[in-house]
Amino acid sequence: MQAAYDRVTGTGSVTRRDSLGCSLTALADQKELAGTGFVVYRKTHDGAAVSRVETPPSGRGLLVGVALASGHRRRIFSGGVAETCQFEPDSCYVRSFSDTYRADIETGFDFFLLEISHAALHRSFTELDLPLAECVSCAPGESDPVLASLARALLPALAAPEACPPLFLDQVVSSMQTHLAARYHGGHARLGGGLSARQLVMGKEMLAAGLEGQVLIADIAAACGISRSHFIRGFKDVTGVTPYQWLLHQRIERARDLLVNTRMPLADVAISCGFSDQSHMTRTFTRLTGAAPGAWRRGH
Repeated sequence: MQAAYDRVTGTGSVTRRDSLGCSLTALADQKELAGTGFVVYRKTHDGAAVSRVETPPSGRGLLVGVALASGHRRRIFSGGVAETCQFEPDSCYVRSFSDTYRADIETGFDFFLLEISHAALHRSFTELDLPLAECVSCAPGESDPVLASLARALLPALAAPEACPPLFLDQVVSSMQTHLAARYHGGHARLGGGLSARQLVMGKEMLAAGLEGQVLIADIAAACGISRSHFIRGFKDVTGVTPYQWLLHQRIERARDLLVNTRMPLADVAISCGFSDQSHMTRTFTRLTGAAPGAWRRGH
């Protein structure tokens, strides 16, 4: 997690900013969740007054923003030139932390943000056989429904970080990094083929062994000798579901067995099956089976 910092203005006043350069007093809400080589955020601004986003050059990598609401406008300064950019839902921007960034925030916003380290970005390039690059190129305000869909999938995790399985976070962010590299690098990406029988068995064994969702896509892909994007895509091609969805179904199968064959309280069943608590199991069980765990136990 990056610390906030102070910015002294020409009038001698001090503006307290967050790690992304936003004025802390201007933000209505902010949430963040960190993983290996990345941090995801959700930040909102009520638009009550014009404020400035400003960050000095650093080696932190790049920042990707996805607009979640309509009507955001900002004036971006670059090389002595200012450009006004409009953002509608699902539009995005990419900026490198290597450059000074200054922008006047003219209206309110609600943004999902993904910070990716240079090491994580270069890993995505390498996996896709793309030349290493400092950043990727995306015009501010460009619509990207795929990136937006992945970003929205992480909003519940940002709302309740303590309940987010690392596998789910890692899978979604890996997919985002692959998409960014494939679409915005400018080179020809090699996406990889399917999985061998050995790779599929190994992947399922590692997922099942980490029923609580602590295993990471990167670990499974490394054990299989392939890239993260190759594993996710190949696994879904064979099974019809993503690795995390497959793991959820394994949890439900274990829960069914315990509900029928033991007298364990529902709270203990939930923990035994890798859910964060009983309410988490109830929501997932009901969504996938059509019945709550207690009702399912009574019916069977």
